[in-house]
Amino acid sequence: MPTKDPYFSEKQIDLARFAKALGHPVRIAILELLGSQACCYHGDMAEELPIAKSTLSQHLNELKDAGLIQGTITPPTVKYCINRENYELAKSLLNNLVK
Repeated sequence: MPTKDPYFSEKQIDLARFAKALGHPVRIAILELLGSQACCYHGDMAEELPIAKSTLSQHLNELKDAGLIQGTITPPTVKYCINRENYELAKSLLNNLVK
């Protein structure tokens, strides 16, 4: 993603995007759930997490917009997985911030 602000590096912008997506406990729980398996269907996650399906969809969209997860739509289901490339980038950026 190109840097739009000359005062902030691409890494800073990426880290802010990932941090914003991680800013809710439900999203952390979603990442933990997806991290414990190869992929997971939306309906299965709705059974695991104590939130409404519509709320789950909103949180999944936030994680997807940040690039931390990816979804495959096969009507009527949607299967989500961790986006390994961006997940590794997020881990690296977070580790560099808190070292």
